[in-house]
Amino acid sequence: MPVLEKSGHVGRVEWLGWVPAGGVLRAEPVDMLELSFSGVTGERHEGATRPSCVRVRNLYDRDTEIRNVRQLTILSTEELAAIATEMGLDRLDPAWLGASIVVSGIPDFTHVPPSSRLQNGDGTTLTIDMENRPCVLPGREVEADKPGHGAAFKPAAQDRRGVTAWVERPGTLRLGDELTLFIPDQRPWMP
Repeated sequence: MPVLEKSGHVGRVEWLGWVPAGGVLRAEPVDMLELSFSGVTGERHEGATRPSCVRVRNLYDRDTEIRNVRQLTILSTEELAAIATEMGLDRLDPAWLGASIVVSGIPDFTHVPPSSRLQNGDGTTLTIDMENRPCVLPGREVEADKPGHGAAFKPAAQDRRGVTAWVERPGTLRLGDELTLFIPDQRPWMP
C-alpha cells in the first residue's frame, strides 16, 4: 500500500539556478539541471554527505559528516513575491537567495510536509527535507544589488524561505516542467 499520495497540487518550474562551489551564495540562472544522487555536479551543495552545520548543532559537533539532505533549495514564486513586497522591492531575484528551483502553483509551499516528493513527467523525483529557515547570507546578496534592503530579508522571509531537498531519483529538470506533489499519508504528530 503506497504511503505517498497525490496531493492534487502540481507546480511548474519557473526558474532554475546553479550555485558555484566555493563560498558564493549567488546562483546563476540556467535552463536545465542534470540531477544525480549527489545533487547537481559541481554545485555548492553537491554530495551524498556534507559537514554538519548550525542547523543540526544540537545533534552533532560542527563539521561532523552527515547525509546531505540539503542538495537543493526550492522556493515558490508566490512566497518570493510576498517577501519582495514586505521588503519594499518590486521583485526578489532568486539568484540572490542561492535558489536551485523556483516553482509556482503550490500553496503555502514552505510548509509542505517533510518527506513529500516532487516528481516531473520523466520520473525525476526530489524529496523535501524540511523548511529552509531564513538567514543573513541572502540579505548580503540583496544588499549588494539593492542597497538599504538587505537587512529586511530575514524577517520578511520568515515562514516563506522555501524548503531544502535531495534527489531521490536522478534525471533532468527543465524550465516549464510540471512537478506533481506527493505527500505522506499520515496524520499530524500530536505529542
